[in-house]
Amino acid sequence: MSKKIAFCIALAGALLAACAGHGVTGAGNTGTFALPGEPDLQVTYILPNHKKGTVSEELPTEGLGTVKDPHWQATLGGYTQQQFSQALGFPPGTKLIIKNISTSHPHTLNVVAKIAGPPAVFPKNPKLSTTPSGGPLKNGYASGIISPGKSVTVNLKKPGNYLIGCAFHYSFGMQDVFVVAVGATPGPQATHPAQ
Repeated sequence: MSKKIAFCIALAGALLAACAGHGVTGAGNTGTFALPGEPDLQVTYILPNHKKGTVSEELPTEGLGTVKDPHWQATLGGYTQQQFSQALGFPPGTKLIIKNISTSHPHTLNVVAKIAGPPAVFPKNPKLSTTPSGGPLKNGYASGIISPGKSVTVNLKKPGNYLIGCAFHYSFGMQDVFVVAVGATPGPQATHPAQ
């Protein structure tokens, strides 16, 4: 598939997600779309009301960019519910299916810390495990290595603010905030990164 076609599909998906409440609530938010560039990880979430949508993860330099989030007072990158990097927001009871859609890069999804609120201060060199911890998303959660084309599932049971990162790419800016709360929505997006 050419990059132009992939971009058109991604744009159509982003517009549909925006019309459906940013992919978190509302009708018509079922589906998957690719982002420009080469997305590395895809996350499908199933909300408590069984609505579906997608979240993608990739290195910020591959196309998601980074955003200086004013609420979290931090630079976030590598995760989105729309088109570019942003803080993530989900209601409790959401079921996440995290699928690595990279053809060559393994990834992990690790909870670095649970915080009370802003600012989001990411530790400089956290020790992130590549061994799966299992269970729901909580402080210390580790997905384990997600090989290209494979997936894992995690449940968002406990409300909270979670700092997350990839064990392999944390130092490359793959750091974000998961907000698990009733009415949670994604934060502002990064602008299109310079090519």
